[in-house]
Amino acid sequence: MSEANDKGGLRVLVLHGPNLNLLGTREPDVYGAATLAEIDDELRRAAADAGVEIRAVQSNHEGVLIDAIHDAAAWADGILINPAAYTHTSVALRDAIRAVGLPTVEVHLSNVHARERFRRRSLIAPVCVGQIAGFGAASYRLGLTALLAHLRGARR
Repeated sequence: MSEANDKGGLRVLVLHGPNLNLLGTREPDVYGAATLAEIDDELRRAAADAGVEIRAVQSNHEGVLIDAIHDAAAWADGILINPAAYTHTSVALRDAIRAVGLPTVEVHLSNVHARERFRRRSLIAPVCVGQIAGFGAASYRLGLTALLAHLRGARR
């Protein structure tokens, strides 16, 4: 784990995968009307209330996400990730999460288990401490709450 931030709290990397920059306009019937900026703002408020620092990164490029995971090993205590379509395809993201060893929670806006068959399989979930799916933008806040509970429990 990293050294505590200036407030003595935890640090969390929030990763958003491909196409999540289109939230708010992309299939709102599936992903909701909240924009990525709104989701990040809500997470920052929740994190600040909990004395936690978050750094958010969105990319449509797998390598950028992997680099962010590698970098997090030097400063973060945990990772909150919505790998989006990479959930079902990226052995590289899975390997990066496993390699850095940071507790990670996978989140999804939609209930991936109630959608197309290919979306029901996550390559990422087996290297995570848990998964939250199907609660729209609230999935992120719920995921952050679960990750913080895990991290604080691990510190005892």
